[in-house]
Amino acid sequence: MNKSLSKLLPVLFGFFVMGFCDVVGISTSYVKNDFGLSETVAGFIPSMVFVWFLLLSIPAAIVMNRIGRKRMVQVSNVITIVGMLIPFVDYNLVTCMVAFVLLGIGNTILQVSLNPLLTNVVKGEALTSSLTVGQVVKAVSSFCGPFIASFAAGVLGNWQYLFPIFAAITLLSALWLMSVRIPEEAPEKNSSSMGAAFSLLGDRTILLLFLGIFFVVGVDVGTNTVAPKLLIERCGFGVEQAGYGSSVYFVCRTVGALIGSILLVRISDVAYFRVNMLAALASAVALFFAQGTVAILVLVGLIGFFCSSIFSVIYSSALKKRPEKANEISGLMIMGVFGGAVIPPLMGVMADTLQSQVGSLLVIAASMLYLVGCSLWLGRARR
Repeated sequence: MNKSLSKLLPVLFGFFVMGFCDVVGISTSYVKNDFGLSETVAGFIPSMVFVWFLLLSIPAAIVMNRIGRKRMVQVSNVITIVGMLIPFVDYNLVTCMVAFVLLGIGNTILQVSLNPLLTNVVKGEALTSSLTVGQVVKAVSSFCGPFIASFAAGVLGNWQYLFPIFAAITLLSALWLMSVRIPEEAPEKNSSSMGAAFSLLGDRTILLLFLGIFFVVGVDVGTNTVAPKLLIERCGFGVEQAGYGSSVYFVCRTVGALIGSILLVRISDVAYFRVNMLAALASAVALFFAQGTVAILVLVGLIGFFCSSIFSVIYSSALKKRPEKANEISGLMIMGVFGGAVIPPLMGVMADTLQSQVGSLLVIAASMLYLVGCSLWLGRARR
């Protein structure tokens, strides 16, 4: 048991580094304020992180077939460390964008490789629950991000100190993983092609789940991004104080993921998917009308709580559908994370068009409608 735990813990700690991509939510507010950007332009900042999930997920999965999962995780750690040091050395709009690009590339490779690496440590029916535990760790990281930024701004004198702090944590993760040996399948000499990986989308269920990842990540990044903006627009908060909207979202997501990791061992994952998405949609609709600080924070927190384990349910459902293609499935599912690059710009355009964050909430609600439909279809497909 101790030997198994010694392998599991460094893998789970990798999910903490995975959560760094969510700092783009509060970072968008800081960068927008520092450089006087419009809502539309600022809406493209998350795209600098999440567009790489579209471009690199499948190539990363193919390379992973050749060099192994653990090595790919370490490649991602090196890229993340470099990216986090650049804007600390020279802070301007260009270096910020470069940092977000490298963060996105590193995070793409990490998500493609770390999720299947977990299957080398955890087997069978415990996989969905273990993936959810990983999401708990990721949510803790996401929750800490705004507090680290606020600490850096208030105590250290500049929010930019967040970057070397993240670099140090990533280095710790890399060294811890390096210290343990995790058995893996032998690397494939004849690696899968791009065409072979994309052909899996011909399976209707895989396609449905791929789009589910697209929209659930869009909802996640979108809610994380809009929470501070709602507090600024409706409650007159400053940028630093508004960051706590993201923290409330992530702490509720953490609690939800922790509870989900327990419940998913005992109940149907499809039923859990359906009930939680209906509740999240109801919370999003209520958010259209919320005005006070407490009401906004409660509803944002409920969305985080109800959506917290949906990524794990969708991802594990895809792996169970085609377990012999785990690396390729991982690449496809993580490619769907580029929803985080598409949804925020749409929110920015809609917010500018309507001159209100109601435009952003419309995009989030529409994404949730798909996820409700996905849960219903998946239930029928399993009967």
